[in-house]
Amino acid sequence: MALIGEALISASVQDDVSVLTIVGMGGVGKTTLARMLYNNNKVKGHFTLQAWACVSEDYNAFRITKTILESVTSKPCNTTDLNLLQVELREQLRGKKFLFVLDDLWNENYGDWERLQTPFNSGARGSKVIITTRNKNVASLMKNVPIQFLEPLSHQDCWLLLAKHAFGNENYSANSNLEDIGKQIALKCKGLPLAAQTRGGLLRCNIDSEEWNRILNSNIWYLPYGTTDILPALWLSYHYLPAQLKRCFVYCSLFPKDYEFEKEDAVQLWMAEGLVTQVDNGMIMESMARKYFDELLSRLEGVESLEVKRAHHLSYARGEFDAAPRFEPLYEAKCLRTFLLTSLNPYSSHERFYVSKKVLQDLLPSLRCLRVLSLSRYQNFTVLPDSIANLIHLRYLDLSHTAIKRLPGVLCNLYNLQTLVLSNCSSLLELPADTRKLINLQKLTLRGCRSLNKLPAGMEELTNLHHLDVSGTKIEEMPVQMGRLKSLRTLTAFVVGKSTGSGIRELREFPQLRGKLSILKLQNVVDARDALHANMKHKKDLKELKFSWGAEDADDSQKEKDVLDKLQPCVNLEKLTIKFYGGTNFPNWLGDSSFSNIRVMHLSDCSYCWLLPPVGRLPALKDLCIKRMKSF
Repeated sequence: MALIGEALISASVQDDVSVLTIVGMGGVGKTTLARMLYNNNKVKGHFTLQAWACVSEDYNAFRITKTILESVTSKPCNTTDLNLLQVELREQLRGKKFLFVLDDLWNENYGDWERLQTPFNSGARGSKVIITTRNKNVASLMKNVPIQFLEPLSHQDCWLLLAKHAFGNENYSANSNLEDIGKQIALKCKGLPLAAQTRGGLLRCNIDSEEWNRILNSNIWYLPYGTTDILPALWLSYHYLPAQLKRCFVYCSLFPKDYEFEKEDAVQLWMAEGLVTQVDNGMIMESMARKYFDELLSRLEGVESLEVKRAHHLSYARGEFDAAPRFEPLYEAKCLRTFLLTSLNPYSSHERFYVSKKVLQDLLPSLRCLRVLSLSRYQNFTVLPDSIANLIHLRYLDLSHTAIKRLPGVLCNLYNLQTLVLSNCSSLLELPADTRKLINLQKLTLRGCRSLNKLPAGMEELTNLHHLDVSGTKIEEMPVQMGRLKSLRTLTAFVVGKSTGSGIRELREFPQLRGKLSILKLQNVVDARDALHANMKHKKDLKELKFSWGAEDADDSQKEKDVLDKLQPCVNLEKLTIKFYGGTNFPNWLGDSSFSNIRVMHLSDCSYCWLLPPVGRLPALKDLCIKRMKSF
């Protein structure tokens, strides 16, 4: 890797835009090597722009170009014409040095490559394109470019890699009988790092020699790799998964190849589909689902693809405009349980789509067995029809990034609904008055609903709610008696109200809060002793905190100092933001060396504060941002 990295850098001042091709069979480590180069700080320092595009067998010049353009501009691109895309990309690259990676390229058509790389020629000298491929013919298209052939590992190195993943930091020599079996397994991995890695993961912490022998003697090793295009070692990883993990993994095959899952999204979908079973040891279902996810990552680390299909589900890859005729076959799919409209380009978060109203009004209400429904990113979707009430089995509903303004009241009759995602519905004005009827709701995501200024009354009746995300909304105060939501584990923002029952004391009921929390409008705290009752010191799983007062001048500087003093968080905190604080100095806890985990601190608009806290005592602090402190 060091030699390749030096080649990327050393030639950068002499050559025009050039290509480096990494060639090798599946599982030999092409993508891993490219990723290491791409993320190497020394390499990154030599390039102004970087972009990564997964190509795979489904070569699509438009999708690849759009992915690169959106990466270099960090903006959505709504252009639907390849020529216009290339013109825009050419302008964005003009005179700039870039590093692009085209991962897993299969296309052998020279004309396609010429068209794709045309905009690259406007880049500065020293720009690089790294291509990974299994096909030597693809490499030959590039004409006189460096080719890095990745060879399999030696038998000894393959065994050491397998042992590392099987035994961790333990000394494998202490298990001489397993070492002998393991070396035979390593031999069957044929020097492929991915095979050794997945085999080791499967055997991790397992010292049962019978199990090791069962893996060694499995007939799956003799599957014809050239026929299935899947390493036998990967089939073994799947074959020996526990039943509950196998179901979850199969469900993931509904999504496009190279689709990147967010952990929380996968957890909610698995729960909605009933793939996570309730346990008797007190662990909640959601925690069990997260455990499934982590275990899958551990066991199948590096697995690229296992094509497994399953009935009663549909993952529909959409185009920019989805007309009704494209969905006609689904009118007969009365038992369909999953309707996911996924992007043809899973790497872009900027795409927008349009759907025929006939689909919403006629098709969806007829799919009465649906458990999972996603209509995310359909820009012409403004009204959810009342016929949504027909979907009484629905557990997961995603309407994010749509133009919907209101939800019909009948939505609240969907008593099985567990997850409701409305993030970035910027036109959403309100939630239904009867939202409290969604008694099984566990996750409500309203992030980025910037037209939403209040939550409906009765929210305290959603006693199964675990996650409430209201960041980026204009909510003026929390509903009363939020403290009754004792199952809450994620609350991104708490807006202190003036009404009885919406004050900061309600936070005392949430000892299990984790992740991020912003406490806003702290000027509404009447008595500083109420802040003490919020019990922030004992919320051990919070990693990021923001305290914010109103932008207006402080009415009582001493009270604001007392409030902040009594909001002292747990020492596990990693990031702290304080904004519009009206005290003249900061409380003693801020800067105490016991806060040994704080890495980031932002202080802004603290107009009356004339003395900084002793931040030099914070041993882990790396990022300190101080802005608009008028008294300094």
